[in-house]
Amino acid sequence: MSLCATASREAAEPLAGTAATARTWLLVEQTGPWGAKALTASHLDPALGRALEAAAKGTGVRVALIRRPGRHADRHDATRHRLFLAHTAPGRSWIRTTTVADPQTALGLDFAALGAGEHGDLWEPYTGEPLVLVCTNGKRDRCCALLGRPLAADLAAAGTEVWEVTHIGGHRFAPTLFVLPYGYAYGRTSLSLAADAVAAARNGRIALDHCRGRSTWDRPAQAADLAVRELLGEDRADVLDVVRTDRLLPQSSPPQASARPQDPAPSLGSPPPQAPKPPHDTTSRDTAPHDTAVTGEEAPAWTVTVAHSDGRAWRVTVEQRADGAPAPASCGAPLDPPARMAVTAVTATADSPALSG
Repeated sequence: MSLCATASREAAEPLAGTAATARTWLLVEQTGPWGAKALTASHLDPALGRALEAAAKGTGVRVALIRRPGRHADRHDATRHRLFLAHTAPGRSWIRTTTVADPQTALGLDFAALGAGEHGDLWEPYTGEPLVLVCTNGKRDRCCALLGRPLAADLAAAGTEVWEVTHIGGHRFAPTLFVLPYGYAYGRTSLSLAADAVAAARNGRIALDHCRGRSTWDRPAQAADLAVRELLGEDRADVLDVVRTDRLLPQSSPPQASARPQDPAPSLGSPPPQAPKPPHDTTSRDTAPHDTAVTGEEAPAWTVTVAHSDGRAWRVTVEQRADGAPAPASCGAPLDPPARMAVTAVTATADSPALSG
């Protein structure tokens, strides 16, 4: 049986810069089976699922369904639903939670404010162990079921606060893991790697091994963040922030800046400026794009400015490339060169001390 995860692993496809994009996550507990598009193909009222998708669109909020690991009989008797809201921006991450009888309650949320990181004292603060999400939706891709469900079960048996989730992007990197509150995603995850990621999050850090990126940012910025972390050996979650992204245009055109040159750089922990969207941005969508490369003169590139809380900063050049071995983006998809975020330069800014690496 051909599996996209096997093909991706054998092709040594890079993981950096492949996480789903969302500043804030709304997680809705829904027991029972999930379809490929779970918000409208599960025991959740499909009208509610469509309304949640519409409410979240363009706000930076991503909606997903969750359930506890284990067998998922086709049952309709669930009377309570756990809800989580999680914001992932550096220095401003938080998790809020509640339990409701009717998830229709979620339609009353201010999605724009939540996407901007403002919870307004909604619900109760979550103060437990880091939340761990493992994609297990076999109707969307069989790798998620075959590889994700055993991992979720093992984590649950080990006492981890783990939930199965409908989709966090990147089937071919299964088993995929997502850890809140910091919002870093991991791919090709073993039980020991998952344990390391949870232990790191518990201490305000991240595990760099097999890390795909922080969902707060678009994928070029995810790759830039990880490149600076690798250069510094920096694993503290909130000491780095992406403060600017400039899209580089072909044929020596001037760059498209995400912040005006005269604007001061945002301080660490402030909402990142809105950069031009990379192709196939996944904010607020339950899809798995950004997997098909753009080639030739239109292949995009960016300069991303990454700042450290100690005042240092780096400019990171990131290119989208399609130079890897052909592989399917998901099981059953055609063989195509996968898009990847290639970091070509990391340069300390003029007022930062030079680093060798």
